[in-house]
Amino acid sequence: MTKTVKPINNLTSPTVWHRLNPIWKGDEGVIQQGLPHTQLAPAWQLLLLGDGSPTRHLQLLTGEPTEVDIIDMSLIDMDGDDAPQLIEAIPGPRLRRQVWLRTPSGQRLAYATSWWEASHVDEYLQNRSLPIWASLARLRTELYRDVQGIYYGYSSALESGFNEVGPFWGRHYLFWHHGQPLTLIYEVFSPYLTKYLGAMQMINHYKV
Repeated sequence: MTKTVKPINNLTSPTVWHRLNPIWKGDEGVIQQGLPHTQLAPAWQLLLLGDGSPTRHLQLLTGEPTEVDIIDMSLIDMDGDDAPQLIEAIPGPRLRRQVWLRTPSGQRLAYATSWWEASHVDEYLQNRSLPIWASLARLRTELYRDVQGIYYGYSSALESGFNEVGPFWGRHYLFWHHGQPLTLIYEVFSPYLTKYLGAMQMINHYKV
């Protein structure tokens, strides 16, 4: 059954980004090994633990272009911004970008926050309305996506934004370019994707 998409306003002020309150999290070692299929189903592992483009994956899953709604472009200088510790790898002063990834009809599929060296963001995001993958592909930028953390948890803001009940799966990773960290990205995926990927867990692994 297809869920009706309700119009939802952009969330809160630019001083806030929406991280999960995790009930479970895993580090790089867990990511390299993979998770038991009872904890995270294989199709979801390909999306969350793989090093391919999530924007491209979403496009292939839905059969529709992946579009971007920009929530926030804020200069945060050297503030840690309550980001994963890997933000220290991104030179400052820094800029934070928040987006929804959605279908053309407005169905939100993912939320992403990214942190950039402010002086370089215009070089790599020449058209800021494009997904990051599309922007960097146009520049033929060679990248390595280094997934470092995975989360399963709640966010009331994302429940409102996705119009879905949590918990949600999320992750953070570094993009590397020419041996240097380019951007840190934190992504959370909507349970709406079960329409394409099936159930997130093969059994109810988590007890809350």
